[in-house]
Amino acid sequence: MEQYIVSARKYRPDNFGTLIGQDNIARTLKNSILRGQLAHAYLFCGPRGVGKTTTARIFAKMINCSNPSADMEPCGECESCRSFAEGRSYCIHELDAASNNGVEDIKALMDQVRVPPQVGKYSVYIIDEVHMLSQQAFNAFLKTLEEPPAHAIFILATTEKHKILPTILSRCQTYDFNRISVEDIVRNLRMVAGKEGISIDDESLHIIAHKADGAMRDALTIFDQTVAFCGTDVKYADVIRNLNVLDYEYSFSLVEHFLTGDYAFCLKTFDEILAKGFNALHFVGALSSHLRDLAVTKAGGLDSLLELPASLKSRYVEQAAKCSPAFLYEALGITTACESAYKAAINPRLHIEFALMRLCYLVTKPEGGSTAAKPAETPKPVETPKAPETPKPIETPKATETAETPKAPETPKPAETPKVTETPKVAEAPKLVEEPQPKTRRGSRGGISMTGLMETQVAAPAATETTVVKIPSEDEIRAAWPKLAQIYASKPRLFNMLSNSALEFAESEGKRTVRFEVVNDAQKEWVETKLLHELEGNIRKIAGNEAILMEVKVTPAEQKKNEAYMPSDKAKVLMAKNEEVKKLVKDFSLDIK
Repeated sequence: MEQYIVSARKYRPDNFGTLIGQDNIARTLKNSILRGQLAHAYLFCGPRGVGKTTTARIFAKMINCSNPSADMEPCGECESCRSFAEGRSYCIHELDAASNNGVEDIKALMDQVRVPPQVGKYSVYIIDEVHMLSQQAFNAFLKTLEEPPAHAIFILATTEKHKILPTILSRCQTYDFNRISVEDIVRNLRMVAGKEGISIDDESLHIIAHKADGAMRDALTIFDQTVAFCGTDVKYADVIRNLNVLDYEYSFSLVEHFLTGDYAFCLKTFDEILAKGFNALHFVGALSSHLRDLAVTKAGGLDSLLELPASLKSRYVEQAAKCSPAFLYEALGITTACESAYKAAINPRLHIEFALMRLCYLVTKPEGGSTAAKPAETPKPVETPKAPETPKPIETPKATETAETPKAPETPKPAETPKVTETPKVAEAPKLVEEPQPKTRRGSRGGISMTGLMETQVAAPAATETTVVKIPSEDEIRAAWPKLAQIYASKPRLFNMLSNSALEFAESEGKRTVRFEVVNDAQKEWVETKLLHELEGNIRKIAGNEAILMEVKVTPAEQKKNEAYMPSDKAKVLMAKNEEVKKLVKDFSLDIK
């Protein structure tokens, strides 16, 4: 039985012409060889499976080839090419930095670099996964990498460029490898399938290419896995079952039912997908990709953005014609928001089901919106009672002399209103003016009349002119002040500020002004902007008088007198003021602490 070789090794490129998806890098390297402008160190970086190590091998074989072709390809027949193909070349050395990442390994490499090549012009050292080298190994490698022998060329390969020291990067020519496109992967897989005698359709090849995510090596590995499962006759259904990939049909059918608003079918389809073992988040991602492809197809002229087989493009065009741009835009917003919030959801399944119901509602939303828009506008007429359409209920006070008022319930109101103008009493006037207003608003069908407003405006000044408010005395305010401070007992700083503040009083415009102390301008600004209005309201409630105003003044702490609060302090003050008390304390040896 012939020994089996996996496709990734069997069909590995051996010259620049067979290198897939890296044409710009191949051209640059060929030109540098042709012009004799070889650097002493190269850095090949990029995703996995895109040909970094393969390109390094081709480049190393090419610079030592004795008979290169006109387009700078290795001949494959000279001693250097044959020794490389047979794995016995002494000019090309490969080092795996993942397992040889210590200082001793680098020192051994540096000793080996000093030996000139036996065959060929250059000794090429390919160091794979160079980012795995330790910090000490990098530092030991710096000097050799900067000034190697003339016959030595280093090619470093890595998938994680950001882990390499800047001092290493500055000593190398850097080549960034790209992900391989889906079309290039499909083309290469089709070539491999033809050589292996395997029948496979384009849709299956595209599924494999998408699954590989831009890595040719991964694509060939998946291809071998598919062939092992399906045999030489590969069918699309077998491929998606083997690779556990959602069928395109799910996305097409779901969008069709989104357009009809059939969310019951969508929920059943989602349940079927979960029952088959698919990841719910992958389902939402596949749906987002499908909507994205529909949006690209809808725009037109963007075929290069669609990595789809020709058989599917016609279906996308057909379904995109049924979808409006607004639907696709809002649908993409729902699915992407669902993806981003999926991991934080307490009930992930309900989270996705709700997103599906919202998608079903998108198309029916304009119709429902049109019917719902009318009720939305109806509240505006409901607010129209404020409009002065029916002033009759308020005009009834003027019409009391005539017998034209047919409504019996409204007659008591006019009976009370004339008393406002007749009674000179100050205390009754505001009550009689305030009582009719809420009654007329509730009872009137058309709102407040202009005549009613004019009457209230005339009556109000008359009441205010005759109102005499009693100004509170200083003693009343001083009695209410401790109660005000007690309100803020839960805030010690504010409580102490109010309790210990000296009060000053002033009278102006029929009101009593109370000034209390703070110790700096910052406190004054804070009280005036955030607290003064609240303090005024509280002191008015406690004193039972509205004729109180409050102001803040700044008295620095050093200017305030040291007041005695403790018994011992009060005793000392008393002794300082009265010599007899001092003698009494001394004679009787009294303890004032």
